[in-house]
Amino acid sequence: MLFKSAFVFVTLFAFSLASDVLDLSDDDFNTRVAETETTLVMFYAPWCGHCKRLKPEYAHASELLRGSDPPIALAQIDCTEAGKETCNKFSVSGYPTLKIFKNGEFSTEYNGPREAAGIVKYMRAQTGPASKELNSLEELEKYLQAQESTLIGFFEGDSSLKSTFQKYADKYREKQRFGHTSAADALKKYGVTDGIILFRAPQYANKFEENQVKFEGSGIEELTTFVKGNFHGLVGHRTRDNAAEFKPPFVIAYYAVDYAKNPKGTNYWRNRILKVVKPYKGQYSFAISSKDEFQHELNEYGYDYTGDKPVVLARDERNQKFIMKDEFSIENLQAFLDDLEGGKLEPYLKSEPVPEDNNGPVKIAVAKNFEDLITNNGKDTLIEFYAPWCGHCKKLVPVYDELGEKLADEDVVIAKFDATANDVPPEFEVRGFPTLFWLPKDSKSKPVKYEGGREVDDFLNYIAKHATEELKGFNRAGKPKKQEL
Repeated sequence: MLFKSAFVFVTLFAFSLASDVLDLSDDDFNTRVAETETTLVMFYAPWCGHCKRLKPEYAHASELLRGSDPPIALAQIDCTEAGKETCNKFSVSGYPTLKIFKNGEFSTEYNGPREAAGIVKYMRAQTGPASKELNSLEELEKYLQAQESTLIGFFEGDSSLKSTFQKYADKYREKQRFGHTSAADALKKYGVTDGIILFRAPQYANKFEENQVKFEGSGIEELTTFVKGNFHGLVGHRTRDNAAEFKPPFVIAYYAVDYAKNPKGTNYWRNRILKVVKPYKGQYSFAISSKDEFQHELNEYGYDYTGDKPVVLARDERNQKFIMKDEFSIENLQAFLDDLEGGKLEPYLKSEPVPEDNNGPVKIAVAKNFEDLITNNGKDTLIEFYAPWCGHCKKLVPVYDELGEKLADEDVVIAKFDATANDVPPEFEVRGFPTLFWLPKDSKSKPVKYEGGREVDDFLNYIAKHATEELKGFNRAGKPKKQEL
């Protein structure tokens, strides 16, 4: 028992030494935040789940920022105990809240990523010039040892390209890393006196592509296109921080990606992917992602658990999903890409079962019956995309049911679709719940978002006005027609 207690104590002590995060209170907040030119402060509550998830990333970021020039401090303050007054002073109403301070004074809200690498990149962009001046070859090579891809400008003197580089660096300082040099030994080694080279992070080096790429253009738009096309290489490392940079059509391999703890194991699988994908570059972008970071995406493809080998998933230009069903191997990946390119694969649809009885006034649409029930039904259609947990959706249920009953004899389909249990067709933009669309029967390819009221009469008036043919029981104003005797 004593040994176990001692082990726990040593472990906690070691962890406390590893983290450089400053613990602040009302008594020392002003003085300690003023000690460093730039300080990021996390306002938190111990019981907050989001705070608990952020803390290890925050601590790791503080370690990565150790020795930064100029210095950057990371701090935290408990809003429930020793930091109540400070949190009230800065109008903290939710947790965690992050704010940036310059020379002890509040500067701006932190709106960056919430994982270690993203925090580091964002905070470094808040200090000093956008591009670091490197005064010798030794400085340059040390700078390039960082685990980040870097754009370096080589300039013997002033030039239009140097101006382009500086403007680009200012614009993207929060997303990318920059350096520039006029040192004679650096210019000589790289054979450049007026040029820009993209150096990919050293952990991504491989034998299938060059680790450095020279920019051959001149303008800022050309430079933007160059970086976008080359930054991630043949197979990029897709993280929560940069996921938005990978847009369909793409192919992603999910496995235990971890360059911090297991770079060799990470590259073991990445190199096998690199061996296959070069002929397809241009049709698709390729990346590897941590299966733990992106479990929510794996769930979207029906994976609750994955083994040690990569799981390969894809999306095409229409955002349709595809799965490599065979176990990962170079040969199977090659066959999957050939079939994907040749249009031979059946898209994966996350779908509830098709209802056995769907004769109610409100039809139940699922991914598997969407085309028949909604797209090709030959009728005007109003469809609601909902989530079972959504309070506004629950409130709409009796209204929507009554609407369905009133229009049961009309040439109109009233339908609902659980957007959490089924893949939403790509032509529908659903960002909140409930979201409703009107689909005229003759132009189903152009759904119209319903923006009207949510009472029965609101829906009736809208449908009566926009129906392709006048309703049998209601005029165009939504008033009931008189029944002939």
